[in-house]
Amino acid sequence: MVIKKVGILTGGGDCPGLNSVIYGIMLKAYDAGIECVGILKGWKGLMENLTIPLKIAEHDDLHTIGGTILYTSRTNPFKGAESKEKVAKDLVTKFEDLGIDALIAIGGDLKRFTF
Repeated sequence: MVIKKVGILTGGGDCPGLNSVIYGIMLKAYDAGIECVGILKGWKGLMENLTIPLKIAEHDDLHTIGGTILYTSRTNPFKGAESKEKVAKDLVTKFEDLGIDALIAIGGDLKRFTF
């Protein structure tokens, strides 16, 4: 599979350095010819299609700004769900709707997403 478009989201609490991580991803993606899209407000933004384009030319000083331009949330898409399988399928549909081939989730608590 050839990756042409990557989604980036930040989950959990805000912290210093998130913008530097986002910028680093954008630099590597630019070098590889991969488009980046920012997903606002973490997993909540993925579920609600809240996105912004991430263009390296528009964010060349991003690594100097603390926090995250993508905002964050503590949303857990699986919390309280009757069917985790259905939630997972819905998230895959969101990937397809956004046209992303890969997702980079920064931060959050991975153990919350265990099945």
